[in-house]
Amino acid sequence: MVAALTRLFGVHNLTLAEDVVQDAFLRAHATWPLSGVPDNPSAWLMATAKNRALDVVRRHRTAKTFAPELQHLLATEWTLTPLVDEAFAAHVVRDEQLRMMFSCCHPKLPEDAQLALILNILCGFGAHEIAQAFLASHAAIEKRITRGKHTLAEAQRLFDLGDAELATRLGTVQHALYLLFNEGYHGTSDERAVRVELCDEARHLTALLCAHPQTATPATFALAALMALHGARLPARRDATGDLSALADQDRTRWDQQLIADGLALLNRSATGLVVSAYHLEAAIAAEHARAATLADTAWERIVLMYDRLMIVAPSPVVALSRAIAIAERDGPERGLVELRALAERERLARYPFFAAAEGELELRGGAVAAARVCFERALALARNDAERRFFERRLAGVPSERP
Repeated sequence: MVAALTRLFGVHNLTLAEDVVQDAFLRAHATWPLSGVPDNPSAWLMATAKNRALDVVRRHRTAKTFAPELQHLLATEWTLTPLVDEAFAAHVVRDEQLRMMFSCCHPKLPEDAQLALILNILCGFGAHEIAQAFLASHAAIEKRITRGKHTLAEAQRLFDLGDAELATRLGTVQHALYLLFNEGYHGTSDERAVRVELCDEARHLTALLCAHPQTATPATFALAALMALHGARLPARRDATGDLSALADQDRTRWDQQLIADGLALLNRSATGLVVSAYHLEAAIAAEHARAATLADTAWERIVLMYDRLMIVAPSPVVALSRAIAIAERDGPERGLVELRALAERERLARYPFFAAAEGELELRGGAVAAARVCFERALALARNDAERRFFERRLAGVPSERP
């Protein structure tokens, strides 16, 4: 809705577009409890926003300037209604979402501000969720969003998908969608540890990139493959009671086989370029997990080799942690602990609950019961939501009172 309205109002009226969307949701909040949720809630919201857009243009067209290229069409009733109808057509909204994503990647903005803007405008992230994703303060993210919207307003026009800058902005768009999917899969939300709707939104926006000839690059297909392969495991990420389930404990019969097939097909489509991106490597790791019938059947040797390559292509504390865990699966808990303790960025990982939990698992497997209990207690103290707290409580309860 924001993308469609910004096409009409102009990017300098982004706040007005957001206000109209907010108004549509407020009307739903007031109406649906009385009349019931409509059969197609999305269509109801789109129709409400479209009608509100007509009202706004009629009321303000003599006092405001709207999208410069559409201004003359908004000036008369003969062309106004057809133009608004067209703006909300599915194929137009698709292209406008792409334009909005690329508009957010303005060269005057640093990458962290570009990412914050995409996540806020197109994906509905609040400042708190973005701050969690970036390990930044709430105030810093608020400043990035404000600065980004000011820069967009100054630009006057949305980005043209035929612009020569498209290739240089594509990487930032891909990164933002990667973060969006991760927020759904490894949720930092105070309320939920798994947010399927965010994963679905990330997959939807990435599919838009795959469908456009200028953004359908090997890295885009690799990103889509990664999301599909991880998304296939979402049904088993929570057990029958709704609690988090570790990979080793997941019922693999609940994995979505169609999504796995889609992911493997997308991974094949990504193998056409000369550059192996981080998305290629992460998707290849996910594919190894998807192909394994059991944890014991997993090709850990290949996974470790891909993590070795990933540490060269796109090193990060979380990648280093995942590599150490894979080494433990291949070579045993003692070697895994050596790798964990040698991590260069242990201080940053100290705030990540699953780092402490991984250390606890390896200590427990190695027979260090007391050390394992301390690690799980630390993980529990760092838990970000109730689902994580219950997960770590179960792991802590599973630690024997003394070494066997």
